[in-house]
Amino acid sequence: MQTIAKEYLFLFNTLTDAEDTLRKLEAQLIEAQRQAEELFLEGTDPGIQSPG
Repeated sequence: MQTIAKEYLFLFNTLTDAEDTLRKLEAQLIEAQRQAEELFLEGTDPGIQSPG
């Protein structure tokens, strides 16, 4: 069995942690967008159609 250099293990673990952090950030941004859209729609006059 070939030994993996500690530098590569460090890099792999750092990349894995960063990927996990980015997934959590993506979920937070999606939730913020959903809440912002909900707030926008709550404040919209029913007679006015929202863009999109």
